[in-house]
Amino acid sequence: MSQDTPSTPKLTASTHSLRGRLLWFVLAAILLAALLQAATAYRGALQQADAMFDDHLQQMARSLRSGIPLGSPLIDGDEDASFDLYVQIWGQDGTQLFRSTRSALPPRAVLGFSDVEANGNRYRVYTLQTALQTVQIAQDLDARSARARALALRAVLPFALLTPLLMLAVWWVISLSLAPIERARRQVAGRSADDFSPLAPTGLPDEVRPLVDELNLLFGRVRGAFDAQKNFVADAAHELRSPLTALKLQAQALRRGDDDPAEREAGIARLNQGIDRAIRLVEQLLVLAREEGGPGQNPEGRDNVSLHEVVRLAVADVLPLAGHKQIDLGLADQPGAQVPPVPGQGEALRIMLRNLLDNAVKYTPAGGQVDVSLQLQQGQPVLTVEDSGPGIAAQDLPRVFDRFFRASDVALETGSGLGLAIVKAIAERHGATLALDRSSRLGGLKVEVRFAPGPAATTAASAAAH
Repeated sequence: MSQDTPSTPKLTASTHSLRGRLLWFVLAAILLAALLQAATAYRGALQQADAMFDDHLQQMARSLRSGIPLGSPLIDGDEDASFDLYVQIWGQDGTQLFRSTRSALPPRAVLGFSDVEANGNRYRVYTLQTALQTVQIAQDLDARSARARALALRAVLPFALLTPLLMLAVWWVISLSLAPIERARRQVAGRSADDFSPLAPTGLPDEVRPLVDELNLLFGRVRGAFDAQKNFVADAAHELRSPLTALKLQAQALRRGDDDPAEREAGIARLNQGIDRAIRLVEQLLVLAREEGGPGQNPEGRDNVSLHEVVRLAVADVLPLAGHKQIDLGLADQPGAQVPPVPGQGEALRIMLRNLLDNAVKYTPAGGQVDVSLQLQQGQPVLTVEDSGPGIAAQDLPRVFDRFFRASDVALETGSGLGLAIVKAIAERHGATLALDRSSRLGGLKVEVRFAPGPAATTAASAAAH
């Protein structure tokens, strides 16, 4: 039987091509504009043709008002059949002095322009009256419209020829402008999984260059994380090899057996200690990997954490170890304002402080003192851990936060060298800064964790200022 599993939504359903969208909108806009201009030009050309033909009729009528053409009182000539102008002239007494061949116009017409219909044909007529005669000029409307449409089509012809050329030019310009983006896409698509070299920004448009710059910064961060992960795996394998080898040797020694029960019990105790150290090392490795691979300072998924509660829980975790060594572990006198909560993850901050206290208790001699203090300094919560131990030599301070590094003067103590590395990773994730110094009060190491002022601290400081 197969079980229905929630299908992953297809990303391609909502994606689109920038090049295709630009071409579609720009080419459609060009085509619509060309059609609109062509229609406007066609209509304007028809109007201009009508005006031109009317002016032609007027000019002919005015040229004939001074006398009868061809010097004949009435002429029925065999004119060219394609001639579409018809003329009629009457004298003062109404006698027809001239008539064009095939003229089917009515004998009289209104003065000025008019449209008349005769024998199934429509005519545009212009009539002019003078003191001596009346001149009538007519033109077949069908022939006139055909000529007007021919002139209008000539006006539209440039649009029909230039629009495809313009669309082709726009297609070429858009394709050429987006070519660097396509080239960058091919560079990214053809890379191997471990190639984090930056993309070349040459030739990219100004709108895309910031994206490529941010992508190159992301490549740098990923490369740093990738290198750190490789180094972490290599260091972890190296550090785990020694305790596991020791466990194997101890197990082989127990297997060979020993007649002395005391020696056998001592061997089992050493084996258990080795197992505990290996478990502790693996736990610290997992914590470090989780903290270094965390979401950074992303505020999502964070709560307002009470540092007072973090101190209480961390001290309770380390108190049994301190009691075993008869170390005075507790809170130092901390006068001042109540420290406001900080944004972060409570469990991670507890691990950070527990590692600081664990290191302080571990390296402080029996009967010593370890103090924790929490204060508000200039609006910033400050967490301080001080001990009466030997401290850290000046030459080792730059490297104490490195993984698997152990100070030279405490090399004989058991440990993996991961405690302060975990502290640094958690502090960086919470935007806090670390400072190491010698404690002027107890004489040992002083570790100061200074958090950025949160919204509550900022509000309190502003209220105090007013």
